[in-house]
Amino acid sequence: MEIATENGAERCRQEELLVIEKMKFLSITGPKDDIDRVVEQYLSKYEIQLENALSELKTVASLRPYLEINPYKAELQTAETLMKEIDGTAGTGTNVTQKLSVEDAVNTIHSLDEQLKSLRTKKEALEKQASDMEQSMDRVIPFTDLNYDLKDILHFQYIKFRFGRMTHEYYNKFMDYVYDTIDTVVHKCQEDAEYVWLVYFVPEPLCDKIDAIYASLHFERFFLPDEYEGTPVDATHELEHQLSGVYEEIRGIDEQFQKVLAAQADSLRAACRKLETYSRNFDVRRLAACTKDKDHTFYILCGWMSETDAKAFRKELEEDDKTFCFVEEDHGNIMSKPPTKLKNPKLFKPFEMFIRMYGLPSYEEIDPTVILGLTYSFLFGFMFGDVGQGLCLMLGGYLLYRAKKMNLAAIISCCGFFSTIFGFLFGSVFGFENIIQPLWLHPKTAMTNLPFVGNLNTVFIVAIAMGMGIVLMTMVLNVINSLRSHDTEKAFFDTNGIAGIVFYGALAVTIILYMSGHTLPATAVLIVMFVLPLLVIFFKEPLTALAEKHAKIMPEEKGMFFVQGVFELFEVCLSYFSNTLSFVRVGAFAVSHAAMMEVVLMLAGAEAGTPNWLVVVLGNLFVCGMEGLIVGIQVLRLEYYELFSRFYRGTGREFKPYGRQN
Repeated sequence: MEIATENGAERCRQEELLVIEKMKFLSITGPKDDIDRVVEQYLSKYEIQLENALSELKTVASLRPYLEINPYKAELQTAETLMKEIDGTAGTGTNVTQKLSVEDAVNTIHSLDEQLKSLRTKKEALEKQASDMEQSMDRVIPFTDLNYDLKDILHFQYIKFRFGRMTHEYYNKFMDYVYDTIDTVVHKCQEDAEYVWLVYFVPEPLCDKIDAIYASLHFERFFLPDEYEGTPVDATHELEHQLSGVYEEIRGIDEQFQKVLAAQADSLRAACRKLETYSRNFDVRRLAACTKDKDHTFYILCGWMSETDAKAFRKELEEDDKTFCFVEEDHGNIMSKPPTKLKNPKLFKPFEMFIRMYGLPSYEEIDPTVILGLTYSFLFGFMFGDVGQGLCLMLGGYLLYRAKKMNLAAIISCCGFFSTIFGFLFGSVFGFENIIQPLWLHPKTAMTNLPFVGNLNTVFIVAIAMGMGIVLMTMVLNVINSLRSHDTEKAFFDTNGIAGIVFYGALAVTIILYMSGHTLPATAVLIVMFVLPLLVIFFKEPLTALAEKHAKIMPEEKGMFFVQGVFELFEVCLSYFSNTLSFVRVGAFAVSHAAMMEVVLMLAGAEAGTPNWLVVVLGNLFVCGMEGLIVGIQVLRLEYYELFSRFYRGTGREFKPYGRQN
């Protein structure tokens, strides 16, 4: 009896590997003003995907939205702004141990923001002052070669002055052809690659005429304010001195700013965490609905929770007289589809990355993660069998996963494990095939004599046989998925349904019997196994209508039906053939890997007995990187196009919980 119980439990565990997490739809209700307590006390402890109650509970009368403005939004935005300034610069760390009430959190943010606001105001004023000084320096620096007091120039009474610049081209023309013909004095100051900076002086009565001449030569005028003391050099030095003082004041304010933040770092983090929680809890109201019973108003929340969490949640609510929870067992009464929450062993969780890339399984589907993990790793190992390179992939992927928690690194490590196993089967260590004896065969040289075909590489034969087995497995999975979704056509009459299994399975058995020299089944048996399934596939639509008891069995356009059916049947047979041949690439890569490593060893001079180890190492790195990438892509292509396309739909929506708070 104990043995039977253990076997039954083991079967249940194996079945659960392919099943996604069972979900329950809950409706939670209570007094309207009690919603914050329920969210904080209960929902923050369990993973629940909340749905819009107004959309889900359309049959409930007098429902209205729960409308309130989030009172914590402004304080949370302020806290997040302060956190950007404090992270990495102050405080004792990121762990929040200080506990605050929401009122204390709001007061903490207000108090800290007021302290910092006055410092920000002072800093902004000083930065404006520094900017003005820098602009003054930029205006006067080009004229530092003018050794004359600027205030004296700016207060000339009978002589007009102009500060400005000209391009080199026009300055040279002016000095060569114009300067000696007009009444003006030019003092050349600094110059750069494009411009010459200068000051010119003219008598007041002639200033308009002379200004026009300079303007015609593209003279750009600059206006210096009456704020400089001494010569331009003196003014520049004074401004630099004043600017350094302003910068020193700004640094002092920054230090004071950081001291205030450092002193309040832990309180700020605790306040931010508390406000985040309350703001998120308050946002639950957007998905809630309200209903009235006499003088009392009640909230209603609804959503999906895993079966395990739902049991624990309902048990905890038994002692709460203010809150009531109802579980809807009939999914037909629910507007939304159950979300998908994957449930896989830790070893296979990294392969969920490939499932998400294709699309999550719907609630009724089989979770293909374990199947994908096993077939992907097995096929990769078969195509990339090498003990040395496999160990490198396994250890390198494992260490990278431990350091960076990258799912792809964990997948590489699993693939490396199977590569190592097949390396022993193929007798290959870093491309050397004379170090260990193969436990099975050498992929490049092993041949098998087949009737009608002749000599053929053994790994090609094994790859095709393995592919046929995988195709049959996916057909069985398609039948299970179709029965779960009550799709009669796909389960019984489809190419990948029971009719397809009978036809393709019989074909596989017949080929194996013929190639192994055994007697073939009788003609009558072959007709039943081949012709009958094809006829079922041909008439799948009428048979489906008949099975589902539709009034109309055959389509009106019978001629078009038969023509279309013939072409579809031809496509079905062709797809069986092409999909089976797709697995030839598995054997081809196993052979090509051995051939590539043979080339590497030949280039290294291994045949002479003294190989160039640098070439061996570099060649192994190149083959491991390039071929590993190509094999990984090719195996993923086989998974998506040859396996998933037969049984997997991937139309599920991801379970996105409100969140479990620690």
